[in-house]
Amino acid sequence: MKQISLDTLEEALGYRFQRRELLQRALTHSSYAREHASAGGDNEQLEFLGDAVLQMVASQELVLRFPESQEGHLSKLRAHLVNARHLVQCATSLSLGSYLRLGHGEEKTGGRRKTALLADAVEAVLAALYLDGGYETARRVVVTYILDPELERLAGAHDQVLVDDHKSRLQQTLRAQGRPEPSYELESERGPAHDRTFVMKVIVCDGEGNEDFTCTASGATKKAASQTAAEKALERLEEPARG
Repeated sequence: MKQISLDTLEEALGYRFQRRELLQRALTHSSYAREHASAGGDNEQLEFLGDAVLQMVASQELVLRFPESQEGHLSKLRAHLVNARHLVQCATSLSLGSYLRLGHGEEKTGGRRKTALLADAVEAVLAALYLDGGYETARRVVVTYILDPELERLAGAHDQVLVDDHKSRLQQTLRAQGRPEPSYELESERGPAHDRTFVMKVIVCDGEGNEDFTCTASGATKKAASQTAAEKALERLEEPARG
């Protein structure tokens, strides 16, 4: 691999390696390592570490971005974001296939375009970034190339994996419009202790912080009522777009 090629990859990653051999190893498939004794090892162990780094970054980001989401929803969303298909999209953005060191057999069978090889290489590169530059360096690349593009697509498409959490989506929508975060108030509660009904109100403000409109909804819990109120607020915000 030519030096200029790794320089170009580092430029795309926004990071200059102190130990260039880590990046080289992250791009080395086992088929190449078997054919070249001087390869310095393959990327399989780095892939193992990179998977853990990716899971950690994705988990942290999702908890911060969707504070109202339940564990099951976050797990579903994380699995969606870190699957091989999205890692391949990251690899494509970085033109990672052109940097891989492959054995003759893998080269002949189109290894540079294989989903498994590309996904593994992404995880290995993340591990190399983590080992050389620390957690924040790896986190930035994960957010830039893996999380943000897909989260933006899902939000724009109102994909089911996101729309289940109406409160988080309302918060994102208002932030994108330059509005403050919504606030929730308990309007009333009724019924016996074993069968309570809660009425929650969501308050949506304009860009100046003044109240724009409110929506109310009821539910068996405050959280459920808040989710329904947020859903109503989202529908109202989208009305002008539909018209």
